[in-house]
Order: sequence, then C-alpha cells, then structure tokens
Amino acid sequence: MAGHHLHCITKNGTNPAYFGARIGVGRVAGALGCTVTSTYPETPDDPDEQAELLATALAAKPDAIMLAPAHPTRLNSLIAQVRAAGIPLVCFVSYPEGGPEVAPDCFVTSDNFALAEGIARYLIDFMGGAGRFVLVEGAAISPTSPPRTEGFEKALAAYPAAQLVDRCVGNYQRPDALAAMTDLLARTPDFDGILCANDFMAMGVIDALEAAGKQAELVSVNAMPDAIAAIKAGKMRATAAFDAMKIACAATHAAVRLIEGKPVPKVLELPVEIVDAGNCAQWDRPYEERDLPDWQALTGTA
Repeated sequence: MAGHHLHCITKNGTNPAYFGARIGVGRVAGALGCTVTSTYPETPDDPDEQAELLATALAAKPDAIMLAPAHPTRLNSLIAQVRAAGIPLVCFVSYPEGGPEVAPDCFVTSDNFALAEGIARYLIDFMGGAGRFVLVEGAAISPTSPPRTEGFEKALAAYPAAQLVDRCVGNYQRPDALAAMTDLLARTPDFDGILCANDFMAMGVIDALEAAGKQAELVSVNAMPDAIAAIKAGKMRATAAFDAMKIACAATHAAVRLIEGKPVPKVLELPVEIVDAGNCAQWDRPYEERDLPDWQALTGTA
C-alpha cells in the first residue's frame, strides 16, 4: 500500500468547500500510506487552466488521478489521454460528459437535484408553504448548477403560495454573490426567502443583506464551517450537506483501491443531510477535525 502517489485536481482555491476536499484527500491518503499532489486553477473554475493542470499530471504519471471537472466537456481530450494511458481516474463532484473514452473508473458525488429540492422544501415548509423567493445560482458552466437550479424550481412549483420573484448568478463565489445580491436588492427589495446554490455564495448574500439592512430566510448547500457558524448566529436557516470533504475522502479511497486492483462502484452517491440549528453540533468543527468516512460504511463492501 505504501508509496502510491495520487494527483488531485479541484476546481478552484477560493471556495472553502474545495479547501475541505483537499484536506480530506490529504488526511485519507496519509492514513493509507500514500502521497498526494493537489492542484487547482488560479482563476476559479477555469477549464482551460484546469486542462493544463491535467496535462501536467498526465506527464508526471501518478498512480491515479482524481479530478473535479470544471466543465462537462472542455477537458475531454485530456481525460481521454489519461484513460488511454491506463492511469486510474476518479472524478468527484462533477462528471465529464462524453463517450466511454472519457468515463472515469469511479464517480463520487451526491444528487444535486435532490439536495436542492430537499433544502428548498425545507425552507418553504418552515415558512408555512408561502412567500416570495429569490434564487442565487452557481456558475453557468459548472455541471452542478443546472440540477440545483432545477431542484429549487421544482420545489417552488409544488407550493401554489410560493412565488419566485427574481434570481441572480453568483458563480459559486462570495464576491460575485455579494455583487449579484446587491444588484438584486436594488431592483427587487421585497422578498422573504433565498435559495442559494452553495455556502460560499451564501456568505456573500449575507454580506449584501447586512449592508442593506435587509432580513430574509436563507438556505444553501455544502455544510462548510462558515455556514455552520452562520446557522448558529441566526444568519442562515439551514444548509444541505453536499459535503465536498466527505466526497473527496471517498474518492481517495476509490483511487487507492483501483491502484491495488480492488473493486469500486462505477458511481458512488453519498446521502445528503439537512443541517440546521437542531443538529449542527456534529458539523461544528474545522475540516481538519471532522470525522473521516469509512469505505465499508459508505459502500457496504470491505
């Protein structure tokens, strides 16, 4: 087992969820006696820069590559080269769209549509099934954005007294969400609830609300430490635990198993939990101190 080298490429270095993912990869790899090179594009979610990083990883010939693609197709030529080279490939969070030549050995994720619908229903139910709502969407090129938006929209459509009054795009980044929500508040100040596609944007939304002296019920996605702090402070109602750290930990286990010729599922979908003030204690720890997932518990296989 000792001596395996993994190369992990995430989408950016700004979103704390991916910081958590890299922490998780390092912790699991260390526990399994492996080393890791972790890289990410300096320009957040830049698929061209990510492709360059993937080319560098391919040239270094690691024992396995772990990748969270920033775009569903623009890395496909490099991914196909990784597959042709016979290097085990595990994708996590998002999936490359194409034929079998780009299909990873294992894909680890959670159901983006279901988690968005679930957290939206949670908020609408909390508000009595009624209210004026706005959406804060993620990066347009990200594979996770459309299903989260669709989940939010489906939940809203199920409640006749819940009205979608506006939306904006925060690109999964805090500064972008701050700017987008500031603009939205200027044109649509009358709303009650906010459905936000990730916690990093939710922090920017909170910044904008506080600057405007506006209050609204807010839910989001990721269960990152800053979101837990916001829930405890009463600035957020809840977050759906699309846990990038746990997903990346599982991806690391899968990568090592592939190197060692052990079976892995083609798709590993982790369950999602809604985290609010009533159950946030277990999440109220930095990534370095959160519990690591157990492969057998996740998959039911040794």
